[in-house]
Amino acid sequence: MKKNLLIVALTAMAVLVGCTKEKESEENVIITQDDLKEAFYYTFPLMIMDATESVETNAETFVPGVPRAPVNQLIHAIKMADATSTSVVTPNVDTYYTRLWMDLSKVSLVLEFPDVKDRFCNIQVLDAWTNTTKVIYDGGTYVFAKKGQKADVPAGATLVELPTSLGWCIFRIVNKGEGDYPEVKKIQDAMKAYPLSAYGNANYVAPKGTYDSAKEFNPVQKCMTMSLQDYFAKANELMEENPPLSFDTEIINRMKKLGVGPGLKLVDIEQGEEMFRNIKAVFKTDAVQVAAHHKKSMGGIWSYFMDPIGDFGPEYAFRAAVALVGLGANTNEVAIYPRTDNDSEGNLLNGANTYTLHFSSLPPVEEGGFWSITAYGDNDYLIDNPINRYNVTDRSDFKLNEDGTLDVTLSATEPTDGSFWLPTGDKGFHLFMRLYLPDLKAVENWTSPTITRK
Repeated sequence: MKKNLLIVALTAMAVLVGCTKEKESEENVIITQDDLKEAFYYTFPLMIMDATESVETNAETFVPGVPRAPVNQLIHAIKMADATSTSVVTPNVDTYYTRLWMDLSKVSLVLEFPDVKDRFCNIQVLDAWTNTTKVIYDGGTYVFAKKGQKADVPAGATLVELPTSLGWCIFRIVNKGEGDYPEVKKIQDAMKAYPLSAYGNANYVAPKGTYDSAKEFNPVQKCMTMSLQDYFAKANELMEENPPLSFDTEIINRMKKLGVGPGLKLVDIEQGEEMFRNIKAVFKTDAVQVAAHHKKSMGGIWSYFMDPIGDFGPEYAFRAAVALVGLGANTNEVAIYPRTDNDSEGNLLNGANTYTLHFSSLPPVEEGGFWSITAYGDNDYLIDNPINRYNVTDRSDFKLNEDGTLDVTLSATEPTDGSFWLPTGDKGFHLFMRLYLPDLKAVENWTSPTITRK
């Protein structure tokens, strides 16, 4: 009996010593602001995708003109952005958008997409981490499913697997000009989205969603104002349905000491809230600097984001920066977005001056592609002007010079020389060039436009 008691006592002591050592080990783990910053940068794209999905699916049903619809249902834009559009920065006035937020956790989703031959029309498919997993150009029937889930794909349909439950489809339909929307609407009306279980059911009616006033928020502000505990509790929860990707093993192992990962619980971090506030306070400035390191010069005054834009791999800081300033960015094969803030002498652009934007040759795009240059104010919104013109495009009514070059006047007031006018307002502004289906080989040797002050 005494021997048994001794064994029990020794066993209890060993367990106690082991627990004490484990606790001491946990207490000795030092978590720095850099550790926390890495975890924040890693999770921010997932968090902003979830927050944006929450806002855009916060509706009982799709209402034309309101960019919302329940999850797994199509959201159609019915007009182009203008100077009153302030829901997103640097809005695109080249394409009509249709969006589809997908929740593939319990269902697979069917998408019927028309075959469009007379204009640029495609679908960018993103996973929950903001990576482009596929780009669809061809019409047909597509079945979206989370990888690993069984989906009985109908004959003739194409399976599209995502690594995450949350998915986002961005449809872009090029605008041919004023009065074009009725033709665009025909394309939108031919799109159908419904659960795989409803395939072949002509009487299927999409269920009503729900509206929650608590989801009336700006997605970026929502993420940036969350407390340390709330932020990573949500991120850990999201990672259960949207697991880290195959190349994330090293960073996931590093973040375990913080309690950041699928199903984990954030550990107590000394001065954690203060460090988290510091990280968020400089996030925008840091993001601009990170993005600058990934820019490629076109020669002259224009530059654009290099690969791996749109499909980021382990470039987590770059992924976070783009999620903040350009959520839903394409890969370079689909589109590039050169920007300039300066004239050809290096001075900041300002509408108090008049400039000539000169093309020695037009932007090189592949067959079916298009290009534009859009002016934005220093607030990153379109510039109000009397003729409601926000860009010059390959669809504009400009006239080439006799030698095949093109001159565009950039100014606050209409030019008297008859040149094509791109209004700039009378304050600071910058320009974005958009090349969809760019001829990347030709771009390497192309002379980009100059901007000369008159």
